[in-house]
Amino acid sequence: MKKTLIFKLFLCLSLVINYAFAQSNEIKFDWIDKVGAKKAPEGKGMFNVAKYGAKGDGKTLNTNTIQKAIDDCAKKGGGIVVFNPGEYLTGSVFVKKGVNLRIDKGVTILGSQDIKDYKVIDTRVAGIEMEWPAALINVLDQEDAMISGKGLINAQGKVFWDYYWNLRKEYEPKGLRWIIDYDARRPRTILVSNSKNVTIKDLNIQQAGFWTVQVVYSSYVTVDGLTINNNVGGHGPSTDGVDIDSSSWILVQNTDIDCNDDNFCIKAGRDADGLRVNRPCEYVVIRDCVARKGGGLLTLGSETSGGIRNIYASNIKGMATSNCLNIKSAVTRGGFVENVLLENVTMDSVGTVLQVNMNWNPAYSYSELPKGYDYNSIPKHWKALLQKVEPKEKGIPIFKNIYMNNIHIKGAKRAINVVGLPQSKVENVNLKNVSIEADAAGQIRYSTNWKLQNFNLKTRNNSKVKIEDSEGIELP
Repeated sequence: MKKTLIFKLFLCLSLVINYAFAQSNEIKFDWIDKVGAKKAPEGKGMFNVAKYGAKGDGKTLNTNTIQKAIDDCAKKGGGIVVFNPGEYLTGSVFVKKGVNLRIDKGVTILGSQDIKDYKVIDTRVAGIEMEWPAALINVLDQEDAMISGKGLINAQGKVFWDYYWNLRKEYEPKGLRWIIDYDARRPRTILVSNSKNVTIKDLNIQQAGFWTVQVVYSSYVTVDGLTINNNVGGHGPSTDGVDIDSSSWILVQNTDIDCNDDNFCIKAGRDADGLRVNRPCEYVVIRDCVARKGGGLLTLGSETSGGIRNIYASNIKGMATSNCLNIKSAVTRGGFVENVLLENVTMDSVGTVLQVNMNWNPAYSYSELPKGYDYNSIPKHWKALLQKVEPKEKGIPIFKNIYMNNIHIKGAKRAINVVGLPQSKVENVNLKNVSIEADAAGQIRYSTNWKLQNFNLKTRNNSKVKIEDSEGIELP
């Protein structure tokens, strides 16, 4: 009882301190205790997939039998779908309202390596709405659903990694780098789409074929206690950890990610299609997590078209992660990134501590149909990516109100690499209680109005941050 009371008092104090810090910096984070699922499935029935014919032999394809158990559970008012110990091979399954799909210790879900076992659905992938294979486990257009348990989901994604790399070898010489990620159809591991009050808890996930967990067009979702290891058996391309995409009131906590792209990532649509949807990603809390290998401890973008705002991340440890805070977009994305607070972070062996780029990865970001292709004959999703943003000014992103507090970094290659645009400078960057040990200091271009308090930078080459085309910035 005493421990519970002390923990609650500590949590309240932490919220008060966070709120006070945000208030002192002219932005409000008084919403951070309102995120996450408000309701879990209440049904008490137990539905064992074995009774529907599922076999845990690692060979039998169980897609239909698992789905029958889920459907029956939902039809009878909800409850828990369980597995006997074993290995269950399956393609796409769809969790319904009131259902807790529980994968207990001793149970392994094996993702099919045949893309035909993943139903093609209307979805959003990398910022574009298009037809794409469903994930291994899906929550689509549902409420009060759950995926839980301490078992293992092995997506067996290496076959899809190999497919991507082979297609890239074919496409790049043709000037088609921009479309490879969309043509190389690879299944996500867990997808929550257009849903509310969903919990994903305690799972071990490995070898995602594409993104591991995507939450899109959803609200009040909790991702809690996941262990994600996508670097088993290689380093899969685009194997993001957790992607929160045009969603709101989301909580991610107690999650440990080792992947080959962005660890924790916030997205909001790409280019003309993202601007058409115009749905922001907002009110997201990420706390008490670990980021291992990956593209960014916290990444915002590059899909910024609908806007990203009110993001709070705290108490995160990073080890061998490419970036600490990574904000990226392109001049065809538009949208904004604003009101971001990252605090209480320790990292070792990081690439760049603060990485900001408004003209990120041009070969991927900018779509142009090479000569020899007939526009009228290309797929619909190619046309979506080729659609021009008009007027062009609408494609210029805006970045402002970026806060980093109590950040301590050792073993960085570079401290700062902030590059805005002449017509859209990175505005109002606040660094408080930040200490960095790095090989080199880095640069700031096209930025304005930085506020520093107790900022300490040590570089092995004794360099200083190079500041160009900027104003209101004084670094020690």
